[in-house]
Amino acid sequence: MAVRSWDASVAFFISGHGLGHASRQVEIINTFGARHPEVGIFIRSAAARWLLERTIRVPYELDDRPCDTGVIQIDSLHLDAAETMRRAAAFYDTFDARADDEARLLRARDTRLVIVDAAPLGCEAAARAGVPSVVVSNFTWDWIYADYAEHLALALGVIPTIQGAYRNALGAWRLPMHGGFDTFSTVTDVPFVARHATGPRDETRRRLGLSLDARIALPTFGGYGVHGLDVTRLDLGADWIVLADFDDARIYEAGLRYEDLVAAVDVVLTKPGYGIISECIANNTAMVYTSRGRFAEYDVLVGEMPRYLRVAHLDNASLMAGRWRAAIDAAVNAPPPPVAPPTNGAAVVADMMAACSRAGSSSLLPPPS
Repeated sequence: MAVRSWDASVAFFISGHGLGHASRQVEIINTFGARHPEVGIFIRSAAARWLLERTIRVPYELDDRPCDTGVIQIDSLHLDAAETMRRAAAFYDTFDARADDEARLLRARDTRLVIVDAAPLGCEAAARAGVPSVVVSNFTWDWIYADYAEHLALALGVIPTIQGAYRNALGAWRLPMHGGFDTFSTVTDVPFVARHATGPRDETRRRLGLSLDARIALPTFGGYGVHGLDVTRLDLGADWIVLADFDDARIYEAGLRYEDLVAAVDVVLTKPGYGIISECIANNTAMVYTSRGRFAEYDVLVGEMPRYLRVAHLDNASLMAGRWRAAIDAAVNAPPPPVAPPTNGAAVVADMMAACSRAGSSSLLPPPS
């Protein structure tokens, strides 16, 4: 996306872990940028560049150096806790110098507000630059890392640093299905930030060359994939089409978005993460989920999901062996969920950003007419 010069800007510090942090912030960026084109958008994230390039529809500037270390994944279903904490310890050992460097970048861009999901570096840099920051996320990294207590020596150096950075924020705008946030004195709950299909299901199927009548399952495991998954021996029979090797480029070449595909299928098979869950909720798509390793968010998501969508569990062994039918039938045939939550969080957050900046001593936006 072409970039121009602005008088002032907002910055987004987005965790590079997985795709969910970036996909939800892209929705906020697109909404805010469309409403306030006079404000520059600066993104600090090591999230997949292809995701940003394909989905951001407003001008922005990207600095793609890592702004946190997240969790080290072997694949989408397995993680390395020891390596996670080693990398986090090395990153936060140089945190002070990193924050000074980032603060200089923020001042150089006349940044007026920093949105953080949920990289603590953004909060610390904003404070040193004299800029307000807000965390917009469904979890905090101190809460995630506290689950790896066996690596106590490393965690003791990491967690207090993260919490100290978070305390610099004005507060947190907390998304549903959340964990952590004990560090924040001010927490405001906001609706799901979700990606909605841009057109009807049948039109999406036509444009992608998919049958209008077939039952279609979409396995989707984020940027890390699943090692050794063989879909040639599934127990689904001929009445199901499985989009196991669907080329994402086809979606964008057809003028569609990934959420259009999610809305066009009957069921998604995945590991639970905020991004895909929110998309299934927003587009009324059933979900079959499998375990994703030791990640504190997992239990929260599993506990909350049945309130919002048709869902069933498939253990890792059955996933890998191709025994999918029972779980898919259970999800697809489940009754409607008891709660239909609002999924307009991107618009809500964009409005809160504008209000937050107007309340400051240096207004980012002109006052309402």
